[in-house]
Amino acid sequence: MFTKLHAVADQVGQIIVGKDLQIRQALTCLLAGGHLLVEDVPGVGKTTLSHALAISLGLQFNRIQFTSDLLPADVAGISIYEREANAFMFHPGPIFTQVLLADEINRATPKTQSGLLEAMEERQISADGVTRPLPEPFFVIATQNPTHQIGTFPLPESQLDRFLMCLSLGYPDAAAERALLMGEDRRSMLKALSAQMSAEELAEAQRGLRKIHTSASLVDYVHALVQATRQNGSFAEGLSPRAGLALMQAARAWAALEGRDHVIPEDVQAVLVPVCAHRLRPVKSSQGVALASRDLVLQLQKSVPV
Repeated sequence: MFTKLHAVADQVGQIIVGKDLQIRQALTCLLAGGHLLVEDVPGVGKTTLSHALAISLGLQFNRIQFTSDLLPADVAGISIYEREANAFMFHPGPIFTQVLLADEINRATPKTQSGLLEAMEERQISADGVTRPLPEPFFVIATQNPTHQIGTFPLPESQLDRFLMCLSLGYPDAAAERALLMGEDRRSMLKALSAQMSAEELAEAQRGLRKIHTSASLVDYVHALVQATRQNGSFAEGLSPRAGLALMQAARAWAALEGRDHVIPEDVQAVLVPVCAHRLRPVKSSQGVALASRDLVLQLQKSVPV
């Protein structure tokens, strides 16, 4: 059931060189049915990764370039009066797709960002008093530039919580960068990609996660991690129950990709940082310096016994 996902990972790995871990994490997120946030500096392959994943999974793909003047109607759609029909007709926006690439999402204003909340949580859009379901499956893959760069707006906590996982590609290593410099243009290589599975097969794989066993002691371990974030003085607020569910679902997906029918603590640890770090806001230390959420989550993991 999950073998075709390995073919997807191999094909995407031909485009995004030297980032096998991040590709595996991205597939884990989509297999778990969640939305993905990729945060990094411009030019490291965030958009190319999103496009390659959509093609390889056989999903319909739309891209929106988020800018400061983008409006919610530009995303969801708008009703326009048509004289022939003597009525207002709804014209769906680009969000009506299976994979929506929200490129540079934090360059849009909070008003536009909030237009995605219902879509990401309920898989539907409400416009003109009518609720319209989105296609199945529906994923948002958003890219984000570092918040210190000019023209960015920080994503609110409610928006960040809608993303199951947050990844950072980082700069390629020396061998991978040499391969990029000497090889074919990565964007042009996208045209040669083919679908390695269909939307129906992906949906079947997602349903198969229900068969991945989680023992009572494993649930206790996940609960202890969530509780530790609430009791640890390093974070302004702890993880929500939704975050705990996300951690459990991501661990199931990671176990499935590893070929197991049960979850072990190492599966939880493999997805802990990408699932939790973006949901936690560090508080300043006594020296007035806040450690990165990623480092604090790793410290937390070491402090919670298995």
